[in-house]
Formats: sequence, C-alpha cells, structure tokens
Amino acid sequence: MIHTLVRDWMTQDPITVRPETKIIEAYQLMVTTRIRRLPIIVRNLPVGIVTLSDLYQVKPFDIVSEEEQTLCQTLEQMKVEEVMSPDPITITEDATIGKAAQTMLEHKISGLPVVAPKAGNLLGIITESDIFRIVAQEWSTRHHGSLPLPRRSA
Repeated sequence: MIHTLVRDWMTQDPITVRPETKIIEAYQLMVTTRIRRLPIIVRNLPVGIVTLSDLYQVKPFDIVSEEEQTLCQTLEQMKVEEVMSPDPITITEDATIGKAAQTMLEHKISGLPVVAPKAGNLLGIITESDIFRIVAQEWSTRHHGSLPLPRRSA
C-alpha cells in the first residue's frame, strides 16, 4: 500500500478555476459538485488552491462597508485569487501514496495537486479521502473482503 503510486488513486482532470473566478462562483461550484478544494490554474499550471474553509473565512466584517447592499456587491466581486493559498505544495504522479500522505501530514494540508514530473502541468489531485479509501480497501482485503458495520448509537 505504501508503495502504491499517486497516479493510481488521484482524481484525474480535477475541476479547476482561474484566479479571476468570483468567490461566489467557486463556492457554488464546490457545493454543487460536492468537492472541498479547487486547484487554481493559469495555462494548466497550478498557481494556487482554494478550499471551502478558505471561503468560509471570508466574513462580512473583513470588508469595510457601511451598507448591506454595498457589502453584497463587494462579496460578489471578490475573486478566488484574493483568498487562495498561492504556490500550492504539489506532488508528481509517480510519487508513492506514502510520500503523498507524509507531505500532507508535514504541511497540515488535506490535498495535493498532482503535476507532471517535468512540465509541472496539472494532471489530477490526491486528497486525504483518497488515501483513506486506500487504507479501507487494504484493511478490507486483509480481513476477507468485508468491513464491519458501524455501531449504531443507542
């Protein structure tokens, strides 16, 4: 399991946005597609990443405004580049899952854009959920292919 390659478990061709994408559009995209992070790309190179947590941090009082209408207009105009984490930590598709997990733990992040080894263009994304699925599958395989049912609360 630890030597399994990222390319075998990553989400290929992930949903992405550009730096000028409005925050509200990114949020709606994340909600409707049920994802928690979006790589930000320019010419297919990852320049940032934005998470739902980043978007939740955008609070009305962070914006200087007296009137609610002005505030709403300001929020509608904000772009993801204003809240994204720039220069995201990435991993190559030929790295091991062990390396991906170690990198996520070291940097306290929940996902890594996967890039081509030399060109650096975005190929996919590997997340903590992907790694958890690998662990669950490995555990299931070792225990005769069955996972126990979760305990029900009383």
